[in-house]
Parts: sequence; C-alpha cells; structure tokens
Amino acid sequence: MEIQKPPHPPNHLAMAIITTIMCCQITGIVSIVYASQVNSKYAVGDYDGAIRASENAKTWWIIGLVLGVLVYVGVFLIYGLALFGIASDTF
Repeated sequence: MEIQKPPHPPNHLAMAIITTIMCCQITGIVSIVYASQVNSKYAVGDYDGAIRASENAKTWWIIGLVLGVLVYVGVFLIYGLALFGIASDTF
C-alpha cells in the first residue's frame, strides 16, 4: 500500500524575485530563502516543513510589496508637495 503525497505547495519564487528587484530587497531576500526551501523539503518528505516554508515565503513577499508601495507613495507625496509648494510660490 503506497502512501499518497499531499499536493505540492507553491514556492512563490517568482513573486519573491519580483519583490526583491522592484520593492524591498531585505524582505525579498528572506522570501527567496524560504521559497528555495519549499521544493527541497517536499522532495525529502517533509510536507509540513514545505507548507510552512511556502507560507513564510508568501508572507515575506507580501510584506515587502506593501512596504515598497508605501515607500513609493511617500516619496511621490513628498516630492509632489515640494514641487507644488515651489510652483505656488513663484506665481
């Protein structure tokens, strides 16, 4: 009787790499580390470890994406308000 494997959890490697390049390098690197553990843990039979690594990878790329968006919005607001202030002083 063969033991049936649970479905392979997603490794979220693509989003981890995109987050690292576009948004936040620190959280993206942490996400890449967890994403790289998913396949190896699943291959050796550590299914619970693979699921935890997948969830951690997803959590970290989402945190990086949110932080990156907040930083970009903050920078645009600061520069936009500065340019608006300069433009309104000249007229």
